[in-house]
Amino acid sequence: MSVTVQQRRIHSPVQQDTAIFLETAAESGGRRTLLEIELAPGGSNAPHRHLSYDERFVALEGELTVRVDGLLHLLQPGAEATARAGVVHCFANETDEPVRFQVALAPGHRGFEQALQIGYGLAQDGLTNDNGIPKSLVHAGLLMQMGEMRVTGPMRALTPLLGLLARWGRRRGADAVLIERYVRY
Repeated sequence: MSVTVQQRRIHSPVQQDTAIFLETAAESGGRRTLLEIELAPGGSNAPHRHLSYDERFVALEGELTVRVDGLLHLLQPGAEATARAGVVHCFANETDEPVRFQVALAPGHRGFEQALQIGYGLAQDGLTNDNGIPKSLVHAGLLMQMGEMRVTGPMRALTPLLGLLARWGRRRGADAVLIERYVRY
């Protein structure tokens, strides 16, 4: 049975965005993961980096603010910015109108796809804080490892602890429970 665009749509009430999976890593033969994002005014994510994949942002509607390695990019429709693997980046909608943009990961990353679905599901269920971070440190560690994502700033000091908690959670099947509950494709 094929999956419709509506079934591929996830929403985070915390991050104030909606993501649509246009192409998964499996569908692209591992070449990419492709998403379309609609970000509400004031919506954003925290500075972070990915260990093994690049992330390219292409503005479709409105003005998207992207910071890559400390450089500010104001993307108008058709403009793009790329954060290479290991480079700190984040995005925001600093306007009064919704912004629509595409995000392409290269190579595609199944763990990121799962972590995004789980993170948005946890947010919908009220299981994240106001920054979208899971209230459970085990869940936070699992998502960090699934998506090969690392935070920056003061939270960076928690990375070793979150890694330990993720390993502990995997041994107890917490990752399987999250995947069963939240991952749909």
